[in-house]
Amino acid sequence: MPIEISDKTVKGEFIEKVMKLSGQNIQECFQCGTCGGACPMSAHMDTMPRKIMRMTQLGLEESVQESGTCWTCASCHTCTVSCPRGIDLARVMEAIRQLTLRKNVDLVEPSKLDEETLRELPQIAMVSCFRKLTS
Repeated sequence: MPIEISDKTVKGEFIEKVMKLSGQNIQECFQCGTCGGACPMSAHMDTMPRKIMRMTQLGLEESVQESGTCWTCASCHTCTVSCPRGIDLARVMEAIRQLTLRKNVDLVEPSKLDEETLRELPQIAMVSCFRKLTS
């Protein structure tokens, strides 16, 4: 049964799906912050990885998927190497991306990007973006 927390619904099935897709027991995370401290992309994240983990543990699917953190994650596994609990956070972020993509919502629409942005972006960045956000 869903529990309301600040207009967000706790979803147990979201927790289960993340754990199944990632192969990680997210309940083992105790939010020490080592992942964010080690992450080379943390300065560009709108929500720190430990907070994403906590929201995921609580089943706050909407809050997790509204954050851009899983898209900013470079999947470099630096967090995994640093994690005292041995959680592969990059796999958790990938699971969150997959669950978001399964909702079939386009996150990048090339026709809506302005010409200057398109001109300045390296082609490989665009290809990478489309692969990450649409596959």
